[in-house]
Amino acid sequence: MNGRVAGRGRRIVLWRHGQTAWNLERRFQGTTDIELTEAGVEQARRAARLLAALGPDAIIASDLKRAVDTAAELAALTGLEVTCDEGLRETYAGVWQGLTHEEIVERYGEEYAAWKRGEPVRRGGGELETEVADRAAPVVERSADKLPDGGILVVVSHGGTIRTTIGRLIGLEPRSWEALGGLTNCCWSVLGEGARGWRLLEHNAGTLPQPVLGDDV
Repeated sequence: MNGRVAGRGRRIVLWRHGQTAWNLERRFQGTTDIELTEAGVEQARRAARLLAALGPDAIIASDLKRAVDTAAELAALTGLEVTCDEGLRETYAGVWQGLTHEEIVERYGEEYAAWKRGEPVRRGGGELETEVADRAAPVVERSADKLPDGGILVVVSHGGTIRTTIGRLIGLEPRSWEALGGLTNCCWSVLGEGARGWRLLEHNAGTLPQPVLGDDV
């Protein structure tokens, strides 16, 4: 995976879905198909108004309902179709799914601690983070390849999947991916093309992304 696309000036906006009831309860959602709360829908509408102002060229999304419904708010404003792909789903976490943070730490404390240390762990018997990147990053790259010069791709996905995808695309070692802090519901990160591939321009943003002026010139 070369981490680059032809041409210059393309950007990828990786947008986390809106709030769900399980987010509020701090339950590990994983691939469980949880709907947005009313507040989550409002978050998506607000964020969509900002992201629409960027003039995106394409929208892709996880096929889980919380991502699909978030993406639909941007599609309604831009007239773009949303392409859904199961490769953009959240990490499958086996028996961890549906448990609260406290329950996971209590029942699977050693496994949780090893994951936080950056060790490759199949949380709950599920996917490794590198396996999530293996399925998600190529989906993003293939869609970015189709952008025109200066084009913008919006990827509507999940916190864990976005973190691993960013880590893969900017070339971080997997044990360092945790250094990318979590995304707030309906916030986003922005990757842009640099001379040596993708670079992280914004992380966990919730306002209209602004160009970086005078950087490295």
